[in-house]
Amino acid sequence: MNQTTQSWWFIFYKDQLLLEKKNDGTYAIPYENHSPVTIKENTTVHNVATLEGKSCKAFSLPSPVEESEKYIMTGLRASYDYLPSLHYQTAGKAHEILHWDRNSRFCSACGTPMEQKESIMKRCPKCGREVYPSISTAILVLVKKKDSLLLVHARNFKGTFNSLVAGFLETGETLEECVVREVKEETGLDVKNITYFGNQPWPYPSGLMVGFIADYAGGEIKLQDEELSAGNFYTRDNLPELPGKLSLARKMIDWWIEHPNK
Repeated sequence: MNQTTQSWWFIFYKDQLLLEKKNDGTYAIPYENHSPVTIKENTTVHNVATLEGKSCKAFSLPSPVEESEKYIMTGLRASYDYLPSLHYQTAGKAHEILHWDRNSRFCSACGTPMEQKESIMKRCPKCGREVYPSISTAILVLVKKKDSLLLVHARNFKGTFNSLVAGFLETGETLEECVVREVKEETGLDVKNITYFGNQPWPYPSGLMVGFIADYAGGEIKLQDEELSAGNFYTRDNLPELPGKLSLARKMIDWWIEHPNK
């Protein structure tokens, strides 16, 4: 058998990703000539990327795969702890494309079934409308006040940790305008000296997180009650529970902890 036909297989049931159990106790994306799971009739197999010079194939399952001696399914977020960074990122891209495929079956203009033309493009055969995977952009803001930073607990957090102010970009505004608006709306505070920190794909299901650093410019904390359940300024020696290492928010907080003079 020609080994050059081997591919990485990103197989999902909802947000659960199939991983192969290795002999050394680690886990990996299946890398085989053929899918390790039977591909049901009418299932679309997507070519989503190239990883380490080999093609990456992805498809969705109608039901989860039961754990066996060789395979296990785990949440995409949890896979961050088991996979090399690039493999996790590719899994995220595969998940986003599968989500897009499920949610773009019909033309939003005329209702006609869409036809896949490229790996990330569909076209309506009736009106010609083209659709691509959509990305929702959100900002994160690390607000500094002397030797402290602003941390909040959002009501939609699945846990007791505190994180940075965050919110989605609205039509017609710049990222910096979004930073000012979100901080004001959620906490009642004003900020200044806004600088870019970094960004991170957030495939839950189709996001891009863009991080900014800002200085406190005035105001008293007045939380947007329907969004936040807690919020306060914290010093480095009095921090609450923080978000996991996966998130850009945690990377930003760790940067602040490690750079007391910034």
